[in-house]
Amino acid sequence: MQHVFHRHTRADLPFAVAGDGPYVIDSTGKRYIDASGGAAVSCLGHDNSEVVDAIKAQLDRIPYAHTSFFTNEPMEKLADMLCARAPGDLDRVYFVSGGSEAVEAGLKLARQYFLERGESGRHLFISRRQSYHGNTLGALSVGGNQWRRAQFRPLLMASHHISPCYPYRDRSEDETLEQYGQRVAGELEEKLVEVGPENVIAFVAEPVVGATAGALAPVPGYFRRIREICDQYGILLMLDEVMCGMGRTGTLFACEQDGVHGDLIAIAKGLAAGYQPIGALMVSRPIYEAVRDGSGFFQHGHTFMGHPTACAAAVATLDYIERNDLLGNVRARGDELMAALNRRFESHPHVGDVRGRGLFVGVELVADRETKEPFDPSIPLHARVKSEAMTNGLMCYPMSGTIDGQRGHHVLLAPPYIIDSDHVNEIADKVALSIERALEGVN
Repeated sequence: MQHVFHRHTRADLPFAVAGDGPYVIDSTGKRYIDASGGAAVSCLGHDNSEVVDAIKAQLDRIPYAHTSFFTNEPMEKLADMLCARAPGDLDRVYFVSGGSEAVEAGLKLARQYFLERGESGRHLFISRRQSYHGNTLGALSVGGNQWRRAQFRPLLMASHHISPCYPYRDRSEDETLEQYGQRVAGELEEKLVEVGPENVIAFVAEPVVGATAGALAPVPGYFRRIREICDQYGILLMLDEVMCGMGRTGTLFACEQDGVHGDLIAIAKGLAAGYQPIGALMVSRPIYEAVRDGSGFFQHGHTFMGHPTACAAAVATLDYIERNDLLGNVRARGDELMAALNRRFESHPHVGDVRGRGLFVGVELVADRETKEPFDPSIPLHARVKSEAMTNGLMCYPMSGTIDGQRGHHVLLAPPYIIDSDHVNEIADKVALSIERALEGVN
């Protein structure tokens, strides 16, 4: 069994053989509490019988039918459920197999929308530094993480980046949070003036930045100003909720908490809780109508889009979340987790910031708490934290390059929505222990 091409080619990974609520069990019987949902995916834990039964039932009906020939009942039902709950005028859904595909579809549809309107000169996207929008070439092009982009840069299309909303590092002492938000949002207008708004298709952003910056939530008013600028200059707002959406921050769509909506919203990960691979692009009415009344054909597609079994899993996931008020649990347990982490790290010399929304929490590690100086980039602190965490029976999501793609380290937490207060304390204890042991090696 040596033929799998793992992304870390020297990894010696344990075998996952079973699940028990928020725990993954390996082949030796060791239990790991999943404090990151894998990669913010497993929002219902690892043994939800209702979702499994829905998958089995759909397999008994029809597992797959290509969408160029047929529609299917789970896909139609899931689209209705999502549109009924979506903010703004998002009333069409384009189903794919994952987050990168959802973003890629959004980039193409946004371009085609302006073609349908006769505005063929629009070809640029603007996003933010330290954003992540997927690993396909189009999604990687608009993403702002320099480490992920570096070796593929000659293959990437041109795009432009502005500052993230990162108050822990970028807000001056004499600015309120609101003033800071207006200032950094204003960079979008400056960039539009620089490159010419008539050349720009959309601004792409994660409502809460996930993997690359560690649960970086916007300050009050930031996204309202972003929405105003997009409307003023006639560009689209495309929100990437692949990681932060589908209840992760305490509302089904993360942007709801900022009082805005996107013209396009990409979702995935928690949509089917990891029980099936699925993603989706939520599309506003004007964009859909421009294609419908124009060419009548979206020039894009994938083999497994609208997969009936995947859609059935997502329907069951959304239904389970609602019937069990798991969004309420996300908010309550999220408050507990933030409080527990703040208690453990309130005077820790190497924890600079604890941040996030709901069950989407980041812990930023620093060499010096007072100056916010990060650890030397050559120190693989993120790898040390992950190794210690696995030893301690904890799954978490440590990353490096938090500040600019090279400097900075953080630990991202995104546990299942089903956790209780005991799980919160176990996670906080094991995170603190794992960070402490990882730092012992560094110091």
